[in-house]
Amino acid sequence: MTNRRDFLKAAAAVTALPAAALYSRDWALAAEGRKGGHLAVSLVPEPAGLIGGLYHANPSIVVSQNLFDGLVTYDADLNPVPQLATSWTKSQDGKVVTLKLREGVKWHDGQPFTSADVKFSIETIKATSPVAGPTYATLTDIGTPDAHTVVLTFSHPSQALWSVLDGAKTQILPRHLYEGAPAITNPLNVKPVGNGPFIFKEWVRGSHIKLTRNPDYWDKSRPFVDELTFRIIPDAGARAAAFETGEVQYAPLPAIPLLDAEKVAARPGGYAIQTSGWEANAPMYSFEFNLDRPTFKDIRVRQAFAHAIDRELLARNGFYGFATPATGPVPSYQKRFYTGETEQYPFDPKKAEALLDAAGLKRGADGIRLRIDNLPIPYSQDFVRAAQLIQQSLKRVGIQVEIRNFDVATFFGKLYKERDFDTTSTFAAAFADPQIGVFRRYWSKAKVTTSGGNISGYQSAEADRLIEASLIEGDPDKRRALIQQLQILAQRDLPSVNLLELKFFRVVSNQIEGVNQTPFGAFTSVADVAFKA
Repeated sequence: MTNRRDFLKAAAAVTALPAAALYSRDWALAAEGRKGGHLAVSLVPEPAGLIGGLYHANPSIVVSQNLFDGLVTYDADLNPVPQLATSWTKSQDGKVVTLKLREGVKWHDGQPFTSADVKFSIETIKATSPVAGPTYATLTDIGTPDAHTVVLTFSHPSQALWSVLDGAKTQILPRHLYEGAPAITNPLNVKPVGNGPFIFKEWVRGSHIKLTRNPDYWDKSRPFVDELTFRIIPDAGARAAAFETGEVQYAPLPAIPLLDAEKVAARPGGYAIQTSGWEANAPMYSFEFNLDRPTFKDIRVRQAFAHAIDRELLARNGFYGFATPATGPVPSYQKRFYTGETEQYPFDPKKAEALLDAAGLKRGADGIRLRIDNLPIPYSQDFVRAAQLIQQSLKRVGIQVEIRNFDVATFFGKLYKERDFDTTSTFAAAFADPQIGVFRRYWSKAKVTTSGGNISGYQSAEADRLIEASLIEGDPDKRRALIQQLQILAQRDLPSVNLLELKFFRVVSNQIEGVNQTPFGAFTSVADVAFKA
C-alpha cells in the first residue's frame, strides 16, 4: 500500500467467503487431524456478564456464543441453519411454528437439554429483552408436547422470527438453574453453565476468561482447539503489541485502534484485517440526548446539535473511512426497509447558532451557551476520539462538552438505571430487521435490563403506533411502509442524531483458519477454528 488511507480502504473492501466454504463437511474432515492447541482471542472491553441474551453487549455475546448454542445460526444469505433446532414447520396461516429439537444435548452439568429450557428461555426473553422482545410480543402460547418439540403460537404471523432465533438474541438458558428468580441477578451469569462447544473454566477479572473444549458436545467433530482464552488487555497499545508479537490469534470485536491496523497487518506472516462478519449487525453510531433534561425538550436545541456535528469529518478523521454518514435510524444495508426520504441536517454551524439563539441559549461573556457532559461508549479508543471530534464541533457553536469515560458496567448503569448523563455518543446494532435493532431505540415500551433499549427516553404515541402496527402486519409491503414512516418520524422528532453507519473489522491471524465469514460471523463461536498445519 502506498499510504495508510489506501490500506484502510483496501481493508474495508474485504468481502465474505461463500457459505459452502463455511459449512463444508470436507473442511471438518481436513481439520480433524489438526485438533488441539490454545486459541487466544482479544476481548475488549471486559464484559459485565457472560450471558449475551441478557446483557445485550458485544463482549458478553462473543463469549456467550462459545458457551451456548442457539436454536439456529445463519448462512451467508442469512438463511437459518440448524443448531439446537434440527427442523421446523410453519402452519399455513403462519401463526404456528413447530421446532424439533436436537436429541442427546446436555448442559455442562450433565442435565439434558429439553423443550422446557426453550419454553422458559423464550418467556424470559419476551419479558426482558429490548432486542428480541418485540418479535415475541404477539406470542400467545409456547407448547411443549414432548421433550424435543416446541410449538410457538402467535396471534399474528411473526415477520422477523427467524432473525431472532440465534443464540445472541434468543438465549437458551438451563431452566433448572435459572427458574425462581430474575435471570439478570443469577450468579451463574459470571460462571455460566452452557450447552455449547466450550465449557467455562475461570474468569480472572482484568486478565482473562478461560474456556475448555466440551468433550460431550453434540457435534463430535468440533471444536478443534482444546482451550480458548479471551485476553482482556485494557491498554490499546498493549493490545496492538500482543498482535504484533503473535500472542493473540483472533479478535472478533475491533480490538486495536484503526491507526494501528496497518502495522499489525504488516507483521511478517501475520494478520488479515477483515470487515466481513459484521454486515448483519449493521452498527449505527448516534448522538443520544437524555430527554429527561429540560434543555433537550426543545426541538430547536436538538436540531442545532444535528447541524453542528460534521458527519463527513467524523467518518474521515474519527473512523478513518470505516464509516459513512447515516441518513436515519435504518442503515442502507437493510435495503428492504431503508428510505432516504427523511429529513436531513447538513453541517451548518451558522444555522446551529441561529437555532440556539432562538431557543434562548445565548452566548455568555465567556462565549459559552450551554455546558453538558457526553459519555462515549467504552468499546475502544476510537470512540473516545470520535467523541472528542464531536466536542470540537459543538465548541464551535458555544457548547462546552465534558467527556466522561467509564467501564462498561458503569456506562450502561449511568444510561439506563441512574439516568446520570446529558448526552452519549454510542452505537447500536440495527441487525437484519428494524424490528430487532431499531424499534428498541424509539419504542416507549422497550424492555431494558442492562442495556440495548430506548436511551433517550423518547415517548411518542405515533412512534408506538407505527411500531406496534408493524409487529402484527402480515403484508410485507404494508409493513415496509410502516417502518419507513417510523424512519421519517424519528428524523423529524430527533430524539437522537443518527450520525454514521459503521464498518467494524476483525483481526485474524494467518496461523488459523475456519473463522466464520457469514454476515453474522463476528457473533458465532470459534468451534470451526483450527490452527493451520
